[in-house]
Amino acid sequence: MEEERPDAMLTTERDSTSRRAASLQRQIDELAEQQSLTTHDDEHDPEGVTIAYQRAQLQGLLAGARTELDAIDRALERLRAGTYGICTRCGGEITRQRLEALPATSTCIDCARHATPTRTPRRRG
Repeated sequence: MEEERPDAMLTTERDSTSRRAASLQRQIDELAEQQSLTTHDDEHDPEGVTIAYQRAQLQGLLAGARTELDAIDRALERLRAGTYGICTRCGGEITRQRLEALPATSTCIDCARHATPTRTPRRRG
């Protein structure tokens, strides 16, 4: 199995994420247009999901896609600077497997584990 080059992997990831963001934006625009053409009170319609809920859900997905695009752009900058694959926290190497799974990642698995707060059970008393 041939290893994919980081620039190709990041470009593919960026293209895919960009298409997803554009599609989500079109859906939001279409929803706004639908809402402007109707006098239907969707807030009190027991038959289905409200337009406001759909819009909020789509906006959340779009925000996530834009965050991913920013992360990919930063990864491309690291690639151009020659620091792609080097953990931005500890300076260690990010494994090939991690980069294949998360091409835009900026941290090694150890630093990612330590950066994620662990949940501790709340004491009842």
